[in-house]
Amino acid sequence: MDFSALTLSAGVVALAEMGDKTQLLSLMLAARYPKQALPIIGGIFIATIANHACAAFLGEWLTTLMNPEVLKWVLSLSFLGIGLWLLVPDHIDDAEGSKVADRAFQVFLLTIGLFFLAEMGDKTQIATIALGARYSDVLSVTIGTTLGMMLANVPAVWAGQKFTKRMPIKWVHAVAAVTFIAIGVATLIWS
Repeated sequence: MDFSALTLSAGVVALAEMGDKTQLLSLMLAARYPKQALPIIGGIFIATIANHACAAFLGEWLTTLMNPEVLKWVLSLSFLGIGLWLLVPDHIDDAEGSKVADRAFQVFLLTIGLFFLAEMGDKTQIATIALGARYSDVLSVTIGTTLGMMLANVPAVWAGQKFTKRMPIKWVHAVAAVTFIAIGVATLIWS
């Protein structure tokens, strides 16, 4: 187990997730199903593992297709791009069409589906692909990025709207952006 890959993955994804559409989705689901916190959290966990494991494996596989010099540039530009992307605020569409009964299993399945789809092409999924390419330990990257998602989204479920009102989202995004940009520059210099 590569603990540096795990901790870095967890940290950058937790920071990147603050104010992200999936965190807003957590808030929305918690408000819509206030008595279903555990099924929502379980759904977030399952969807994140599935999505991020696929992304980390994709990143590792990409390393077999590129020579080290090209890969260094692709990774550096990816991390720099993610860092800049973090400076752009996310928005979530209001989806009122769903009339799902307030039952735990249905909320669990709804959360899995919504989170898996919301993560497709999201900056944290792109970051997971880049981290999977940067570190050869896909398991550590997947565990780390999943942990980061849970660190950001579980409090959103438990605390609801109050969580984001007290957290300076722009500041958190700036710290995450600087972290990704620093990883990009470090990858370019030291790889």
